[in-house]
Amino acid sequence: MSEQVVIFDTTLRDGEQSPGCSMNLEEKLRMARQLDALGVDVIEAGFAIASDDDFAAVREVAQTCRRPVVASLCRTTREDIERAWEALADATRPRIHTFIATSDIHLQYKLQKTREEVLEMARGAVRLAKGFTDDVEFSAEDATRTDLDYLCQIVEAVIDEGATVVNIPDTVGYTIPSEYHHIISTLKQRVRNIDRAIISVHCHNDLGLAVANSLAAIAAGARQIECTINGIGERAGNASLEEIVMALRVRRDLMPYENGIVTEELYRSSQTLSNITGVHVQPNKAVVGKNAFAHEAGIHQHGVLKNRLTYEIMTPESIGVKTNNIVLGKHSGRHALKAKYEEMGYQLARPELDKAYKLFTKLADQKKEIFEEDLMAILQDGIAQIPERYKLRALQATAGTATLATSLITLQDTKTEENKTETAAGDGPVNAVYEAIDRITGLHGTLVDYTVRSITRGTDAVGEVFVHVEFEGVSYTGKAASTDIVDASARAYLNAVNKALYTKDRSKSAPSTAPAAAA
Repeated sequence: MSEQVVIFDTTLRDGEQSPGCSMNLEEKLRMARQLDALGVDVIEAGFAIASDDDFAAVREVAQTCRRPVVASLCRTTREDIERAWEALADATRPRIHTFIATSDIHLQYKLQKTREEVLEMARGAVRLAKGFTDDVEFSAEDATRTDLDYLCQIVEAVIDEGATVVNIPDTVGYTIPSEYHHIISTLKQRVRNIDRAIISVHCHNDLGLAVANSLAAIAAGARQIECTINGIGERAGNASLEEIVMALRVRRDLMPYENGIVTEELYRSSQTLSNITGVHVQPNKAVVGKNAFAHEAGIHQHGVLKNRLTYEIMTPESIGVKTNNIVLGKHSGRHALKAKYEEMGYQLARPELDKAYKLFTKLADQKKEIFEEDLMAILQDGIAQIPERYKLRALQATAGTATLATSLITLQDTKTEENKTETAAGDGPVNAVYEAIDRITGLHGTLVDYTVRSITRGTDAVGEVFVHVEFEGVSYTGKAASTDIVDASARAYLNAVNKALYTKDRSKSAPSTAPAAAA
């Protein structure tokens, strides 16, 4: 029987530390549900002590996702560990994940502690965590730049204290596959109690080797891989979950290991994350990129037409990409729309279906052909994840080479049911629209990033707009889709405004008491 490789997903923790990829509570829950459907074994839901929002996210994911293990990261301090356990207490399968740096460079410059002091901190943290739950993971931050004798010593010590998983992270993406294989092999050979714990690896992609290093570690005896959807994460990102999983599937001849991932959910998971964060993968991204199954060269096309195996080592269907794109028309009814969403894997409640259908009929009047991508845009843009304080009621914008761009905006304040109208001028119609929105809402945002892309083909294609906006030093994402880019731009900005107002009304985030984790 093949051995099992545990898939540990840290999209909600390390992935969210990627610039521009922060998520609010509702977005984290939406992503967590998709990770659950994907079949990941462990969801690292956050760093509970970092803020009240992080704590709430860990707690809500723990209460919502009952099948997978739910983990919270924490430093080796009592306060961190107790806070992590408080967030995880309602989980069906909780895991406390504690870490401390072990490389000499970190000990000298960051921690300013001796090896002996760090060893005792690691032992004490695992001992304390073990009092709350049987499932305790210890990470030796910057393990690949740690003296190997000391790494063996600290791994043996934490296993003695009850650690069930020992993580050997390549925190700064420094190692290469042969060296990493040697590190893991050495731990397997020299740590006397290594059979009492699973060896885990967590690779960063600074040299583009995160997936290769992860696979080398599996070959050496690691049986847990820590990774993220789309490879997002600190700096150059983490090992990409979809690449690791499909490598294990395609090359079973060399790596005969099992995992519980439902590969048909990979593409949907990638798209869900991109829609939440506004950060899209490059077209040539392995497995889930737009061009991953595209063939332009004539000789390639000829081979694929004869036999797909000539140039495809996996099928689009194996990762959940549908090959039949054209779907519904303007005469389709609610039942047909509901059935199509079910075919795509989405079960819509009646209120969600009603709203989606209203948006669908509006879009169908504007477009001749409706594609699955359009239906995804309707689903992800139209069904609000947060209460809408302001709704767009009317928009008019003018622009040209010989005239000043102006806008006229009417928003409805849902608290008072009052419609408010403002005009503004700007450097282009989008800027004018945003100025008018700021005047109505009283919030003054700084646009950090603005992205627009066509999600289908043709002159009537739906355009998807993503924005990152800062309000009072806090960044929020907004998104919207429409055949009218100015309309989509306005609603994307308004989406960010509503998130900012919702966060302010819901609770004020506590100041961070922990640094960004790098394990």
